[in-house]
Amino acid sequence: MCRWMAYSGDPILAEELLFRPAHSLIDQSLHSRLGVETTNGDGFGVGWYGEGPVPAVYKSIDPAWNDRNLREIARQIRTPLLLAHVRASTGTPVQRSNCHPFRYGGWLWMHNGAIAGFRDLKRDMMLEVDPALYPEIEGSTDSEALFFLALTYGLTEDPPDAVARAVGFVEELGRRHGVPDPIQMTVATSDGESLWAFRYSSEGHTRTLFYSTGIEQLRMLYPELEVLHELGTDTRFVVSEPLRDLKGAWNEVPESSWGLVRRGADEIRPFSPVWPA
Repeated sequence: MCRWMAYSGDPILAEELLFRPAHSLIDQSLHSRLGVETTNGDGFGVGWYGEGPVPAVYKSIDPAWNDRNLREIARQIRTPLLLAHVRASTGTPVQRSNCHPFRYGGWLWMHNGAIAGFRDLKRDMMLEVDPALYPEIEGSTDSEALFFLALTYGLTEDPPDAVARAVGFVEELGRRHGVPDPIQMTVATSDGESLWAFRYSSEGHTRTLFYSTGIEQLRMLYPELEVLHELGTDTRFVVSEPLRDLKGAWNEVPESSWGLVRRGADEIRPFSPVWPA
């Protein structure tokens, strides 16, 4: 599968997010502790919001630990919202267009997991995508197909409902094609102002996902930890694996849940697919 992290908070250098933590995403690309694969070296991507409404994306098919350009640009990127992903392919080619995060307009999307039987379901999924959106699909992954299904169902207006409908459609396809548990996913998506995260699988045993404890609470627990005083009070991480081994710093996202993070507020709610009528 893959590993990913999302950050929301005060503007911060990407280097601090990607390289500085003891178990950073770069470290996870080589030494994942909780993933299906230990190594996630089939490319990577970083998406971030800066000037203007459209996020920037940097992707490469090189392993994240071996890309000198990533370290160079991470020293200069300062952003309030960043999504980063290291890839372990589930069968589709290792190419730039298959690296996450995917972008459409002002939206970013990344996924860990897989759609079982995707080769059998792909045609029906593609036919369901809005014809106006279809030309924007660049790669061949199940992850990007799920993104454009969600866009078709109204991701830009109501992300939880759109993702629920997209997942419901895939599960219905799975039923018709004899695929019993088609969806396995942790997903992050953002419009630059808010961050939504989803944890769900058809079998009810989903890949790991965690969110960070509030910074003010962590400062009381670890007053000696300098990095906590460098982060703003609105700081929030959502990650496949904890970035540091700090007791009380990480909370598991419940099974079948979605969460919303925005400045000054966050929430977690139950997630249920909406099957087609």
